[in-house]
Amino acid sequence: MTAPRDTSPIKAPARTPQPNKQDSRSTGKPDRKPPGRQRHPKHTYAALDLGTNNCRLMIARPEGDSFKVLDAFSRVVRLGEGVEQNNTLSSAAMDRAVAALKICAEKMSKRRVTRARAIATEACRRAINGAEFVERVKHETGLTLDVIGAGDEARLAVAGCAPLFDTARDCLLVFDIGGGSTEIVWIDLAHTPKARRRDILLGVTPKDVDKSKIKEEIRILSENARWTSLPVGVVTLAEKFKDITDENARFDAMRAYTNSLIAPFAADGAGATPDRLQRMQLLGTSGTITTLAGVHLDLQRYSRGKVDGLWISRLDISNVITRLTGMDREERSLIPCIGDDRAELVISGSSILSAIMDHWPTEKLRVADRGLREGLLYDLMNEDQTVHGAN
Repeated sequence: MTAPRDTSPIKAPARTPQPNKQDSRSTGKPDRKPPGRQRHPKHTYAALDLGTNNCRLMIARPEGDSFKVLDAFSRVVRLGEGVEQNNTLSSAAMDRAVAALKICAEKMSKRRVTRARAIATEACRRAINGAEFVERVKHETGLTLDVIGAGDEARLAVAGCAPLFDTARDCLLVFDIGGGSTEIVWIDLAHTPKARRRDILLGVTPKDVDKSKIKEEIRILSENARWTSLPVGVVTLAEKFKDITDENARFDAMRAYTNSLIAPFAADGAGATPDRLQRMQLLGTSGTITTLAGVHLDLQRYSRGKVDGLWISRLDISNVITRLTGMDREERSLIPCIGDDRAELVISGSSILSAIMDHWPTEKLRVADRGLREGLLYDLMNEDQTVHGAN
C-alpha cells in the first residue's frame, strides 16, 4: 500500500489570533501577538476535534487581538479501535465517543457557545458506518460532526502550529501523528522575506503592506507547499502489527512500514538534502511528541507550559524512544506522562516519529501542544472578522 499523495497547493490560513491561555492542564504564554485589528467580541466559540483516539474540545472568546480559553476537555475514546481490520466503527467505540461528546455538548451549553465547529477525522473517513455514526451523534447530543478530508486536516494543523515557526528557517515540515492517520506538510519559504514569513503562514494582513504584495506572497507559498496523509496512526498501526509479540521487532516492523509510505512523498520534491536540512524546521504536533517531550523532561505531572514550544534534539528523542521500547507495557504505564491510556500507543507513535526523522534528520525539532482545535478557532474567528469587519 502506498501513501496517498496530493501536491495541490496548501492554502494559507486566514488572519490568525493567538491564544493567551491554553487548556485546563496548564497555561503557557503565546510566542507573539499578531498585529492587526481587534476581533469582533460578539461570539463565544467552540472547536471540537473527534479523532481516531481522542475527543478534544476548546471553548474560547475573543479578547483584544487574541483569545481567551474559557473551558477545555480531552478524553481518550479510541473511536478507531478495530477499524484497521474491518473498516467499521464498533458499538463499544461509538458508545465511548458519544459519552464524551455528550460532555462536550453540556460544556458548550453551559458556556453559551454561539459559534462552533465539530470535526471528525480518519476513523469516520474510513469506516463504512461513519455516516450512521454521525447521525447517531446528531440525534443523541445535538452536535453536527463534519467529517473533514485529509487536506483540510493538514491545513488546520499548520494553522494551529504556525506561531511556533522559527522565521530564520527557510523550510518548514509540520507533522501531526493522529490515531488513524498522519499528516505531513512541507513548505519552502526561501522565496519569501524573513520578516514576513510567520505572518504569511498566519495569513496576517498588516496595514502597512500592500495587498497586491500579500497576494503574491500567498501565491508563492501555495506553489511551494506539499502535503500527504499517511494511512497510519497510533491506533491503526498498533492494530496492524499486533501479532508481533517481541516489542523491538514490532517497533522495527512498524517503523519500516511507515518509512515505505513516506518515501514517495519525500522523493516528490520534499526530500531532505544536506543543505536543506540546515535550513529546515521540523515541527511536530500530537500526543506522541508531547508525551515523549514530557518523558524527556522527566515531568512528574504533564505541564503544557513546559512542553509547548520546546526544542528537543533528535538524539534526545531517540534516547527516550530506546528507553521506552526496552520496557514492557506495565513499566511504561507507571511513567507519569504516559499512564495506562498511552502505554501501548506511545510505541506505535514513536515508530512513526522515527520514520519521519529517518527522512528528515534535522538536529532538533520543536514540540507543539496545539493543533486542530486552535486551527478551527482561527477559522471561525476569521470568518466573523471578514463578515463584521471589526476595527
